[in-house]
Amino acid sequence: MALQWYPGHMTKARRELAELMPSQDLVLEVLDARLPAACTNPVVTELRQGKPCIKILTKSDLADPAVTRAWIEHFQRDPQVAAFASTPERPQDTRKRIAELAARFGLRHRPDNPVRALIAGVPNVGKSTLINVLMDRLVARTSDKPAVTKVQQRVVLPGGMVVTDSPGIMWPKIEDEAGAFRLALAGSIPDTAIDYLTIGGFGARIFLEGYAALVVARYKLAAVPATAEALLHEIGRRRGGLRSGGTVDLHKASEILVHEFRQGILGRISLEAPDRG
Repeated sequence: MALQWYPGHMTKARRELAELMPSQDLVLEVLDARLPAACTNPVVTELRQGKPCIKILTKSDLADPAVTRAWIEHFQRDPQVAAFASTPERPQDTRKRIAELAARFGLRHRPDNPVRALIAGVPNVGKSTLINVLMDRLVARTSDKPAVTKVQQRVVLPGGMVVTDSPGIMWPKIEDEAGAFRLALAGSIPDTAIDYLTIGGFGARIFLEGYAALVVARYKLAAVPATAEALLHEIGRRRGGLRSGGTVDLHKASEILVHEFRQGILGRISLEAPDRG
C-alpha cells in the first residue's frame, strides 16, 4: 500500500526548498531518533546534492539509546555527514555540537561571510523546537501536531550562523508501507490518514518483538501476549475499553497504545535499527 498525504502548502514548500538549497553551506537534517530511516526525506537528500549535512536525532530521550548510537555510527560512514543525538534537557550541548561539527566541515563564521544553514525534515520531528534551542528563546511555534510550520523562518544565531527553518515536507507518495506506518505511529502523519486500529496493531507487533518486557511492565500483564491483537485486547480490558456485552473496543485500546508510545510512557523504544527494518 502506498500512502499519499501531501497538503497543498507542501508543494510550495518543496519549490522554495529547491530554490534556497544552492545558497546554503550546510543542511541541518532533523530526524526522529526512534525512526531515522523512515523520516529521512528523499526529497531533501536529492536537493542536498552532496552538501555537508548534520543529522540531528531529536527525541532521543524517547528512543532506545543503544539503537541511537548504532544509527549515529551508520550515518557517519558518509564523509559528508555528521550525526548526533539531541535531548531537550541539555540545549547548550546541541548548540555546541552544531558549531563543532560545522567547523569539522571547514565552515566557520566570518562577519563578511556567515555560515548559512538550512533546517529540513519531515513534519513533527522537532525542527521548530531545534531553532528555539539554537536561539535560546522562543522564536518558532511548536506543536505535537504535524505541519504547523507553513512558511520559512530565518534567524541569526548568537554565533553568527544564519539559519532558515523550512516547513516540514513529505514526499508525494510513500511506497514503503512499513515506513509509512512508522511515520504515522510517531505522529509525523495525521491520524486521519491511517486509522488508529491499523497504527496500533502495527505498533503492538513491533513492541512485542523488541520490547516485550516494557509492554508487560506497563500494562501489568502476567505473560507476553502471543499476538498484537491479544495485546490490544489486554490493554482494552485494563483501560476502560470494554463495551456492553464484554467485547473489547480495539480502536480505543489502539489509541491508548499509540499515545503512550508517543509520550514515552511505555519506555525508550526505537522503531527501527540500521541492521533491521
